[in-house]
Amino acid sequence: MKADSALGQAVEHAKQDASSKKEWKLIEKLLNGMFVEQRRARRWGIFFKLLTFGYLFALMGILLVNSDLEKDTGLDAHTAVIEVKGPISADDDASADSIIWSLREAFEEENAKAVILRINSPGGSPVQAGYIYDEIKRLRVLHPEKPLYSVIADIGASGAYYIAAASDKIYADKASLVGSIGVVAGGFGFVDLMDKVGVERRLYTAGEHKAFLDPYSPSNEDEKVFWQSVLNTTHKQFIDQVKQGRGDRLKDDPRLFSGLVWTGEQAVELGLIDGLGSTSYVAREVVKVDKLVDYTPKQQPWKQIVDELGVSFTKAISTQLGLSQGVQLR
Repeated sequence: MKADSALGQAVEHAKQDASSKKEWKLIEKLLNGMFVEQRRARRWGIFFKLLTFGYLFALMGILLVNSDLEKDTGLDAHTAVIEVKGPISADDDASADSIIWSLREAFEEENAKAVILRINSPGGSPVQAGYIYDEIKRLRVLHPEKPLYSVIADIGASGAYYIAAASDKIYADKASLVGSIGVVAGGFGFVDLMDKVGVERRLYTAGEHKAFLDPYSPSNEDEKVFWQSVLNTTHKQFIDQVKQGRGDRLKDDPRLFSGLVWTGEQAVELGLIDGLGSTSYVAREVVKVDKLVDYTPKQQPWKQIVDELGVSFTKAISTQLGLSQGVQLR
């Protein structure tokens, strides 16, 4: 009996050893699998880090190359072209800083026999447009021998026409949209909606009219009258600059400054433009130098990336919804 008991214990120990070995093998297998996964994750992490650094270095290289490139005007006579494209705003490509820099480059280049502003813009900030207008007038005095023309593509309205009015002559296509000499500032009022949903507006100001453009506060008749006077003053400034630039070429028509927009064909009859033609036509037939050189600063790659990520989209939506309360030439 003792022998049988000893044998049973031995068998039991053997089973336990075998079970332990299996458990250890399973644990070892799991640990090995975890190590393998960690190594793979580490390799992929290193790969993506290298990819990111490579992308950043490539982007920096592009930026450096673009910043080091000099404008290739060559030694031949040419007509300088400057794009005025999109909204005229301090935060957009058609900003005063960008366009003025290009204008100075073009006027100071001896081989540039004339300058053409190629306009495709619905307008924008009266301040930015005014800066550009004044700089054109200043440069024309410094370089009286070098004419400046504006050529309107699809649209040259409001602030864009403000700029064009400083040119010696303006050209457009017969179907281009020209004019819109007016001022607009808009927004929304949410006071009634807030009352319906039970939202209380708490706004603290120092100054009786500090919040007069706040869309969540009731409008005030006196403030409406004041704001209209601001718009009227800006409109008068716009009209005066257009009259100064166009002179007696403008027809005596009260609709000219009503904010209406005209086709290029109608604009010729009203004296808003001087003729029909493209940029190539003006360079070839008017300037008599058909070689075109673009003086427009190129958009930096980083800005393109930011725009693609949605910054421009967000800004456009906020403008359309009236969340931007700035005065616009339209």
